[in-house]
Amino acid sequence: MPTPLPRSVALVSTLLAAGSALAQTCEVRSGPKPPAVVELYTSEGCSSCPPADRWLSTLKTQDQVLALSFHVNYWNHLGWRDPFATPETTARQYRLKDALRGKYVYTPQVVLNGRDHRDWHGQRASSLAGLPVATAPALRLSRQGDVVTAQIAAATGTEPRTELAGYWAVLQDGLVSKVTRGENAGENLRHDHVVSLYQPVPPWAAAQGGSARLTLPAGATQRVAFVVTNAGLTQPLQALVLQCPT
Repeated sequence: MPTPLPRSVALVSTLLAAGSALAQTCEVRSGPKPPAVVELYTSEGCSSCPPADRWLSTLKTQDQVLALSFHVNYWNHLGWRDPFATPETTARQYRLKDALRGKYVYTPQVVLNGRDHRDWHGQRASSLAGLPVATAPALRLSRQGDVVTAQIAAATGTEPRTELAGYWAVLQDGLVSKVTRGENAGENLRHDHVVSLYQPVPPWAAAQGGSARLTLPAGATQRVAFVVTNAGLTQPLQALVLQCPT
């Protein structure tokens, strides 16, 4: 049986014959209410980050929340190199800092639906507001083999010159690190929703809709998310996660 998904999302699975082998294709479509998008900027070199990591693990896709853990690399110089941090995920936090007119980047930082969110401590998924319905274009994700395709419907009521953009996020759960140096030396840290691959896609005309394709790394069986944003990649408008049966 497929992994249960939110009621607002319809999952369709079929088997396609390809010669003597069978290739599985699965698909998911956005529902009437877009999810909340929670971005956590964190690091294994930051002693105040593990509580935020544990909180993020309580957020589930089934609760209409897309949780994204972006590990950043600017703590690496303190003695422990975060194995999940990348220049791309770090650059995203700096992009958000500029968009939000922040003075500096920091960890742990929680961004809810494109806005800095400092009151996350102890919050339940049910209290996180979803993205606005009015600005959320319909979205469909499908996967065949290692290729995932996103189809974004035309956005109604937009100006002719309005552009949208988006990004792919390959997610991994249950990652564990034994930290031997730095502020968390001696700790065994567990992470969920880790963005192991972050890949923005170029803008498209909102009134015409768009599409994007991602070829997954070899052997990737993790969840794959696509987030539709404004042209600057900072304000989410729609989001969807695809988890195919293995």
